[in-house]
Amino acid sequence: MIKISVITPIYGVEKFIGRCVESLMQQTLDGVEYIFVNDATPDSSMEVLRGVVERFPAKASQVKIVEHEYNMGLPAARNSGMAVAIGEYLFHCDSDDYVEPDMLEALYSKARETGADIVWSDWFLTFEKNERYMTQPSYDTPMEALKAMLGGAMKYNVWNKLVKRSIYVDNGIEFPAGYGMGEDMTMMFLFAHARKVAYVPKAFYHYVKLNTGAFSQTYSDRHLEELKHNVQRTVEYLHSVVGGDIEKDMAFFKLEAKFPFLITDGSNGRYRLWQEWFPEANKYILGNKNISARSRMVQWLAWKRQWWLVRAYNFLLTKLIYGIIYK
Repeated sequence: MIKISVITPIYGVEKFIGRCVESLMQQTLDGVEYIFVNDATPDSSMEVLRGVVERFPAKASQVKIVEHEYNMGLPAARNSGMAVAIGEYLFHCDSDDYVEPDMLEALYSKARETGADIVWSDWFLTFEKNERYMTQPSYDTPMEALKAMLGGAMKYNVWNKLVKRSIYVDNGIEFPAGYGMGEDMTMMFLFAHARKVAYVPKAFYHYVKLNTGAFSQTYSDRHLEELKHNVQRTVEYLHSVVGGDIEKDMAFFKLEAKFPFLITDGSNGRYRLWQEWFPEANKYILGNKNISARSRMVQWLAWKRQWWLVRAYNFLLTKLIYGIIYK
């Protein structure tokens, strides 16, 4: 029996894929298949991957490689991996990150012990010279966890969650091919169908963030289109499954989706975009107790168009905290 299928899309990561694959090959859990999806990477990532796998001959039979003829993007690559997966649970690992050797064993043991459909854990935000331990909250029910993700108290990232494959299959859930920005919102679809969830209070996953100053540069017009598509897709899906019981939480989600526009220098019309996107949610700004008072304050200042104070906050955050302390 295959306990877990690990799906890792690959594109342009020759500098990072070696460490990623090595950390996967060192997993202590037996009964794991490792699915690598070559999304038509133009560099030597696949050569590096094969070189690492050769150093772990006992694991070679557990490795599957899926080839894309052309670059299809991250969501489509995840879907291609899921199409050939046969594990009881699925785990998504990004190819520029790496994991602790006991990650899969700890998450799987928790799932079997509790009968959970989804298990999540803490994680590391890893910089070039140091890292932060990122604690996640614990919730007893899938609905509590879903509301926390909508409100920003819990991350909906794909890479710190083990999910029963049958939830994907039985509900026809896939990632939004062609819409990469915000594609991990899909994880909330799974929580909407889960019967039981569990949490492991330990960090295993290293989310690597080396270029901390490039955040605003990632938002091209296409990225904005993708992000808005995925927000609207998520709202519509959760409305259809959960109903109107999370209306306020949906407003919090819209606010969280556009909050990154305020963590820029205000160029390229990002502040204007914040005003234009989901204005119906603004009246809920002060009511979202899932996030810090500081974040609520910045959003409230934006609502009241106090842009000089928003810029001051942004300067302190990007230049001092992430520019010096966590460089």
